[in-house]
Amino acid sequence: MKKIRNNEHSDRRRAAADAKAALVSAFRSAKEASEPTREARQTERRLIAEARDKRRAEREQIKLDERNRIAAEAAARDAAVAAAAKAEIEARELADKTRVERVLQDEAARKAKRDQRYANRKARQA
Repeated sequence: MKKIRNNEHSDRRRAAADAKAALVSAFRSAKEASEPTREARQTERRLIAEARDKRRAEREQIKLDERNRIAAEAAARDAAVAAAAKAEIEARELADKTRVERVLQDEAARKAKRDQRYANRKARQA
């Protein structure tokens, strides 16, 4: 009588191991076949990445320059406004000062006239 062995499980395991070995073998052979082009692709990717980084740096520099220009224009505008305000204040102070001087001169002139009239009156009475 023949001995019947149930090899279904062991057959499946062997088939799976063979399939895995075939996949690994195919992967290794594909990797070896693409080895010469891999370096070229890596170099190309590196160059693309460097160009991208350079463009990004240029864009950031342009944005920074624009922000600096806007800040400089704002500072110049503020300085102009401050200078105009200072000039207006100085003009107002000068006008006030000249008005005070005119008032003092007018009072001095009136006092001089009054003193002259007083001196004339004293001269007539004497």
